[in-house]
Amino acid sequence: MRIMDYNRVVRDLNGLSPEAFLARIADGFTITASASRVSPEAPGVVGMYLDKAWYRLVIKPALVESIPANDPVARLDVSLLSAHLLAPVLGITDLRRDKRIDFVGGIRGLDELERRVDSGEMAVAFAMHATRMTDLMAVADSGEVMPPKSTWFEPKLADGLLSHVLD
Repeated sequence: MRIMDYNRVVRDLNGLSPEAFLARIADGFTITASASRVSPEAPGVVGMYLDKAWYRLVIKPALVESIPANDPVARLDVSLLSAHLLAPVLGITDLRRDKRIDFVGGIRGLDELERRVDSGEMAVAFAMHATRMTDLMAVADSGEVMPPKSTWFEPKLADGLLSHVLD
């Protein structure tokens, strides 16, 4: 069993043009245009697909340094993206109920992110680095709960706790 990335797609840019959106997120992220797809190679890196172009976003160190060391949930990439981009720039504060955001399990890959944005269904996609097992354990050890849609496990179990073969 392994943990894969759990990516995000958002329907609109909250009234912003792509250029204004990029300018707004520059406060919290170093943005580099990429000639190819961006599959985040490490924590702190997010791939972003916007307007048929890929960008590599690196979470600025000052954001991470401002988080107390005893808060493993706030240190997760998914939490940093939510706190410094999704909520303040796109107005998405409730990941469970907001109809403007959807989630794409890592098994579907970057193709699915591109497809959903290129189709016009979504405006922007975020490719996340998979949550590390050490981070998952740190959250569990602190008695906290993982944020919504932050872990995608593979392989999926066929069913629940019990299996019964039917003849």
